[in-house]
Amino acid sequence: MRKPSALSARAPNRLDARRAGVDSPSPEDAAILNHAYLVQTAGSAVAVGVLIAIAAWAKIAKPMSPLTDARARALMSEEFPGKPIDALWVATDGAGALAKSGASALVLCEVGDGYVARHIPWAQALASSFRDGVLRLDLSDVSAPAARLAFDAWPPLGAALEPANTKPATGRKTAS
Repeated sequence: MRKPSALSARAPNRLDARRAGVDSPSPEDAAILNHAYLVQTAGSAVAVGVLIAIAAWAKIAKPMSPLTDARARALMSEEFPGKPIDALWVATDGAGALAKSGASALVLCEVGDGYVARHIPWAQALASSFRDGVLRLDLSDVSAPAARLAFDAWPPLGAALEPANTKPATGRKTAS
């Protein structure tokens, strides 16, 4: 008789063990496993639900009141200390403001539940695109690439050479 080689020898598998009755759990063990599985699955589902609820709650921003002239001045002076405000225009929807400070334009626009403050050259603000009542200011910033402010008209009448204590013909403006 020929001896089987190592390659032809077959390793026992789980099916052979089950047929022999070696690996099958008792009914009590199966009930305990099913109960443990259900408890673990229910606990995981509750944990996932709690995490989803926290994430949803965290994204709910409190509604902000529209920006007023006084609040815009306060935010501008906080963000740009030492820069005098020659003229200030608050967006008609209250979502931002634009101020002239010498040769700079100070921009304040609403992002999320706060405001972003940036400064650009005044000439760039005057040359920005104005369509359908919205002024689009290119800020050239990764975190805030553009500001969109709603105004009645842009540029304001005489804004390039405007003295500090005059009111323009269009838009909501406050003087220093």
